[in-house]
Amino acid sequence: LHAMENIVTEKKAEESHRQDSADLLIFIMLLTLTILTIWLFKHRRFRFLHETGLAMIYGLLVGVVLRYGIHVPRDVSNVTLSCHVNASPATILVNVSGKFYEYTLKGEISANEVNDVQDNEMLRKVTFDPEVFFNILLPPIIFHAGYSLKRRHFFRNMGSILAYAFLGTVISCFIIGLLMYGCVMLMKRVGQLGGDFFFTDCLFFGAIVSATDPVTVLAIFNELQVDVDLYALLFGESVLNDAVAVVLSSSIVAYQPQGDNSHTFEVMALLKSFGIFLGVFSGSFALGVATGVVTFTKLRDFQLLETALFFLMSWSTFLLAEACGFTGVVAVLFCGITQAHYTYNNLSSESQDRTKQLFELLNFLAENFIFSYMGLTLFTFQNHVFNPMFIVGAFLAVFLGRAANIYPLSFLLNLGRRNKIRSNFQHMMMFAGLRGAMTFALSIRDTATYARRMMFSTTLLVVFFTVWICGGGTTQMLSCQRIRYASLSPVKCAPESAAVNTCFNADKRRSTKQESAWLFRIWYNFDHNYLKPILTHSGPPLTATLPPCCGPLARFLTSPQAFEVRCWFIQELFLKELLHCPSQTPTTACGCEDIPSPQTQTTVRPSQTGPGHRAKEHYLTFLSPLHVSCSLLFSHFASFLLIPP
Repeated sequence: LHAMENIVTEKKAEESHRQDSADLLIFIMLLTLTILTIWLFKHRRFRFLHETGLAMIYGLLVGVVLRYGIHVPRDVSNVTLSCHVNASPATILVNVSGKFYEYTLKGEISANEVNDVQDNEMLRKVTFDPEVFFNILLPPIIFHAGYSLKRRHFFRNMGSILAYAFLGTVISCFIIGLLMYGCVMLMKRVGQLGGDFFFTDCLFFGAIVSATDPVTVLAIFNELQVDVDLYALLFGESVLNDAVAVVLSSSIVAYQPQGDNSHTFEVMALLKSFGIFLGVFSGSFALGVATGVVTFTKLRDFQLLETALFFLMSWSTFLLAEACGFTGVVAVLFCGITQAHYTYNNLSSESQDRTKQLFELLNFLAENFIFSYMGLTLFTFQNHVFNPMFIVGAFLAVFLGRAANIYPLSFLLNLGRRNKIRSNFQHMMMFAGLRGAMTFALSIRDTATYARRMMFSTTLLVVFFTVWICGGGTTQMLSCQRIRYASLSPVKCAPESAAVNTCFNADKRRSTKQESAWLFRIWYNFDHNYLKPILTHSGPPLTATLPPCCGPLARFLTSPQAFEVRCWFIQELFLKELLHCPSQTPTTACGCEDIPSPQTQTTVRPSQTGPGHRAKEHYLTFLSPLHVSCSLLFSHFASFLLIPP
C-alpha cells in the first residue's frame, strides 16, 4: 500500500511539472508571437498599435481560451469537508489514517465554484505571485530607464521635470482621491457598494494610477524624432513619478491614527506619513547613489566578469533597499543614473556595449511580459470586482487629475522658463499620460480586500484604454497639435581616442552648462572638476583644479589614465592651433549628443580607426617636419608637467 501511494505521488508530481512547463510555454509563445508581429509592424511602418498594446491583445486572447475554452476533468479523489474555524490559517495539518499531511492556503473559492476546483487550479497556476513582478520584472525596467537617460536634455529641463514628477504626482493623487471618495459615497447612497471603501483607499488608488508609463508615446517620439524638450519632459516625468508614486502609496498605507478607527483624520498621523515619505525617498535615493558610486570595477582584463559584477551590483541595489525598509524602485533608478554617469566610464568598451544591450534586452522582455500578463489576468484572475459607477468615476478622475497636474504647473513654470512650454506641448503631455507596468504592479500587489480587488479590476481597464486609445492615437495627436519634428536620437558613434572624447565632452559640457539653470551650472562645474576625476578616468586632473597646496592629495586621487588623457587633449589643441583649425573638433561634426565619457585608453595605436584618428593622421600627413617636431616636443613637455613621477 505504501509503495502504491509513492507511485501515485510521483505521478502527480510529474503531471504538475508538465503543467508548469506548459504554463511557462504559453508566456514564451506570447512573447515570440509579439516579437514576430512587431517586426511586421515595423517593416510596414504601422504606428497605430505599439508592441505593448499588441502584447495585451495576445494576452487577452489566450486568457479567453484558458477561461472558457479549456476545462480540466473533475478529479474524483477531491473531497470537500467542512471545518468551522474563525480564521483562515496559512497551513493545515490533516491526519489521514495516522499520517499527517500539510496543506497550504491558495485562496478563497466562492460557493458556486466548489465543483470546478480543477479549472480554478489551472487558472491559479498561470497567476504569478505579485512579488515576482516587484523583485524580478520591475528592476530591469526601472534600471534601464535611469541607465539610458539622456542627461543633457534631462538636466536642461530638470526644474520642470521635478515639478511635474513631485508636485504634479501629489496633486494628481489628491485630486483623484477626492473625486473617487465622492464617487464611493454616491455608490454607498444608491446601494452599489458591496464592502468597505475608505478615504485612504481612495488616496491609495489615486497614488497608483498617478504613475505614468508613456512607453508607447516615447517609442513613437523616438522613431519620429520629435522635439527633444518634449521628449525629455515626458520621459523625465515618467521616470521620476513612478518612484514618487511608489513611495506615496506606501506612505498612505502607513497612515495609522491612534484609536480604534484607523480611517479617521488626524494631524499627527498625517505628519508622520509625510515624514515617512521624505525619509523613505531620501534614504532610497542615498542608497541608490552610494551603490552606483561604489560599483568601481577594476576587472577590465576580464570583460565577462566585469559585466557580471556590474549586473549583480545593479540588481542587488533593489533587493538591498527593500530589505532595509526603503523603496527598491527609487534606489535602482538613481543607481542606474549614477552608474551611467560615473561607472560606465570605467568599464571596458566591450563591457559598455554588453551592459547597454543586456539591460535593453531585459527591459524589452520584462515590459512585454508584464503587458501580455495584463491581458491574461483580465480573464484568469478569479476575484475581479467590476462596478460600472466606480469605473466611470475612475476614468473621469484620472482625466481631471492629469489636467490638474499639467496645465497649472506649466503656467507657473513658464513664468521662469526662457524656453516656454507651448500650449501644444501641454496638450500632448496631457494626452500622453498613459498608465502601464508600475500601475499594474502596485495594484496587483495586494488584492486581499473588496476595495483592493475593485481597484485592481478598474486599473486594468484604465491601462487598456490609455495604451490602446491614447498610445494608438499619438501620431494623429502630433499632427493635430502641429508639433514639428526635430533631431532627437543621437547617432551612436563609438567613442574614439580619449583625447578626442575629452575635446568633445568639453564642448558638450559648455553647451549643457549654458542651457541649464544656475543651480545645475554650479553642479556641473563641481562634478566636472572634482567628482569625475575622483570617480572616473575622465575630466581634468585634480592637479589642475585643486589649489597648489593640495598637490600631493590631487596626485593621489587622480588616476594615471586621467593624466594621459589630459596630455592627448593638450596635444590636440596644439595641433589645431598650428593648423588654424576651427574651434569645433572633428568628432563634434558627427552629430553625437550623448556619447559616453572618455574611455580609459592609455595609448592610441595606429591600427585604431575612427573620425578622430583619421583626422589626427590627416594633420600629421600635411604638417611640415618642423610642425611635427614641435608637436612631439610639446607633448613630452606636457607629460613632464602633468604626470607625477
